[in-house]
Amino acid sequence: MKILPFFTNPYPDELIYSAIARYHFYSGNIDFKDTLEEVFLSRSVIPNVEIGSQFTALAQQLGSNYSAESLIADHTIYPYYSLFLSKQRQKEIMNDIKGNGQGLYTRLGLVAGSICKKDGLYYCNECAKQDVEQYGEPYIHREHQLQGIDYCSHHEVMLKKYSVDFNMQSRIEFIRFESEHMELSPFKEVDETAKIQITLAKMAYQLLKIPLNQSNRENVALKYRAFLRERNLVTASNRVRQSNLHEVFQAKVPTNFLEKYESTIDESSEYNWLKVLTRSVKRHVHPFRHLLMMLFLEMDISSFIKSDNDIGPFGKGPWPCLNKAAIHYKQPIVTSVEVTRDFKSKSPIGTFTCSCGFIFARKGPDRIDKDRYQIGRVKVFGHVWKKKLQELSKQSLSIRAITRELNVDSKTVKKYLKDFNEVIPKEKSNDLAWIDQYREEIVEGIKHHKDLNRTQIREQFPKQYIYLYRNDREWLFKNLPIKKRKNELTKIVDWVKRDGEYCRRIQQLYQELVQIEKPIRITKSIIGKRLGILANLERNLDKLPQTEKLLLSIVESVQDFQIRRCYKIIDTMLKGNETVLLWRVRRVGGLRPFSFFEIQGELESYLQEKLLQKGLVIDE
Repeated sequence: MKILPFFTNPYPDELIYSAIARYHFYSGNIDFKDTLEEVFLSRSVIPNVEIGSQFTALAQQLGSNYSAESLIADHTIYPYYSLFLSKQRQKEIMNDIKGNGQGLYTRLGLVAGSICKKDGLYYCNECAKQDVEQYGEPYIHREHQLQGIDYCSHHEVMLKKYSVDFNMQSRIEFIRFESEHMELSPFKEVDETAKIQITLAKMAYQLLKIPLNQSNRENVALKYRAFLRERNLVTASNRVRQSNLHEVFQAKVPTNFLEKYESTIDESSEYNWLKVLTRSVKRHVHPFRHLLMMLFLEMDISSFIKSDNDIGPFGKGPWPCLNKAAIHYKQPIVTSVEVTRDFKSKSPIGTFTCSCGFIFARKGPDRIDKDRYQIGRVKVFGHVWKKKLQELSKQSLSIRAITRELNVDSKTVKKYLKDFNEVIPKEKSNDLAWIDQYREEIVEGIKHHKDLNRTQIREQFPKQYIYLYRNDREWLFKNLPIKKRKNELTKIVDWVKRDGEYCRRIQQLYQELVQIEKPIRITKSIIGKRLGILANLERNLDKLPQTEKLLLSIVESVQDFQIRRCYKIIDTMLKGNETVLLWRVRRVGGLRPFSFFEIQGELESYLQEKLLQKGLVIDE
């Protein structure tokens, strides 16, 4: 095979199309088919500005300094698309470009997913002047031909259209940039969205510099999900909150800009590009729209590529077992986690199950590595933990020592020891001697201080009293002074009667509070202060079971209050025959976006129910 005796080596960022156009000019060829045969070994190749085909043959003709891969990576616009293609599609397209190119543009999505298609060749007047000064001629820069990109990323000026229209030329003709056909004076037109366009142009240029196949659509989707999860736009079941995403995206990227670049978002469509981009579907999304997504996320290409993929609200397993009774305590051996959603806060709840039988749950998402070692609630202690508890109970340890050893509270230890019918030994080898000594000291104390009551005895002999209370309680209570009867004049509280009275007064106050025009949050403190019974609600609630039950049913968390306040706003709007829009409800209610996202589902259900009651049709 005969290698070309010379070739116009491509300049930095020059399209291979432009280099071949210059080769045709300098070779002196008259017929473009002669040029095609010399560089591609075929007279039937159709030149293409953006990418082209037959790169294997072209690389062979140019000699060992070039490879098909390097020409594709450095001198076509393919890298603009590559990052957002699946691994399989990347492989197929590379084969298309190296070969005859059949099916290339269909696979690339330029047919169905093309937007902002350029109707000619474009250049930056500043770049062109620099090219003339440095190389003696201008050339076609690939970054200036990208769909959706109207500014030069280096000089931040609007691109100009080359005066020679390739649509008016022969299909096999190559167009070479010539200075006499270019307007090299400064371009004074200013676009109101220039700042956004320049940012996108810089990101597009970064795309061209990414090594081919460094990443793919699968990884990009996981990175998007990680950033959306940070913004609370992903549910516990890993679904993107599309309505919320649409709202905050529209607030970030101007609608008129989206319209100009054929990227408006029809929220009612299940296949609008924003939904397709954030879902695991095979539909193609134009790279310009990916750039819009990164603009929304406030990321440039370099930072985005380096960012971590989404690994769920609790990170990537295996997770540490937090069973302190197990020999593998804090070791990453838990492989099973079930993620559900907290009903009130909407936060993800992870339930972790270890092979030792220990099952625990905690609220996510994990923010720092330390979060992996937190327990929210133990659901099942398991056989290993119970066995360890039995072993500790036989070692003459106190309840407190066992709780420290197992990292649980004393009530849990007592409950399970009772289930085992185990009794923790209370006497050490010399316990009987201490009991006898302390008995004697207590008896002597009572003889010398006959006027002391039980409380005063405990204060005078604290060490003896506590020891006997723990180890010989029956003897202690039998020998302490008899409890003195309360003075007959002392008023005895009828707690049952007071409980009923409190319930009646609280119910009445509750009805008044919920009717207030400007809602206030219903708390135990508000109720107690307004009724003058706060002290009893704080200190003696255990003696008021019906009151306690009533308070549990009416006292509001912050989120409960936000929901009630929004319900009232919705009711007011419906009563006034206004169109209820949730964004207006949020604004009137003065809720922050994050708080509103957490209760939006509740409000949507309430609104639908109200509309059905009014006999109105609800749009799906």
